[in-house]
Amino acid sequence: MNEGLVVVVRAIISFFTLLILTKFLGKEQISQLTFFDYILGITIGSIASEATVDLSSRAWPHFIGLVSWAGLAFLMQFITLKWRYAAKVIEGEPTIVIMNGKIMENVLRKMKFRISDILTLLRNQGIFDLNEVDYAILEPNGSLSVLKKAEYLPLTPKDMNIPVKPTGISTELVYDGVLIEENLRQMNKDKKWLLSQLKKYGINDISEAFLVTLNDAGSLYVDKYKDNIKKVKDIGDYKGPH
Repeated sequence: MNEGLVVVVRAIISFFTLLILTKFLGKEQISQLTFFDYILGITIGSIASEATVDLSSRAWPHFIGLVSWAGLAFLMQFITLKWRYAAKVIEGEPTIVIMNGKIMENVLRKMKFRISDILTLLRNQGIFDLNEVDYAILEPNGSLSVLKKAEYLPLTPKDMNIPVKPTGISTELVYDGVLIEENLRQMNKDKKWLLSQLKKYGINDISEAFLVTLNDAGSLYVDKYKDNIKKVKDIGDYKGPH
């Protein structure tokens, strides 16, 4: 019983220590997560967990180690902010992996990246055809920045001098087959209106809809549980064990 109480007390102390340290280090740990930040976060979390459950040793050495690691992380942040060269060494720098539409194979090999990894990152950007890409830059945090070729850049209303109205944020009216009445009222709509709209999509009951959203411009998105897609495409680059 005493050991359990000690674990609870240590857990509370570790929890609030981590909370304070993460606030102290700032939001960069999440918003710009590099490989170094990832390893650092795992290490600090491991020290905190040991401080909680390792009853064979005193707690204070663990907490000193925890604060020390956080202090070193803050020091590295300060150094990288003040010294650009140190930031390039510690955090890395952007690397061009596609230039003028051509894949830089040597660069990929040097960075230990597969072309399938680049294709995945491109699909995350909504690009499914390499012919659309002019430049692609791999950022230090692992994300991919893409510049499309001029002929594939989207034509904006500003280019055509067309005035547009803001669409606003989409609001969920139905989520997982359940009607969210409060959101429906906020959009100045009622259940009767919603049912009439759903019938246009072949839905007779709200429980048949997986997700329904509506934005301020009146654009309705409807997704059914049964989408009647007869054949699902396989975009895998090789046949796996499954």
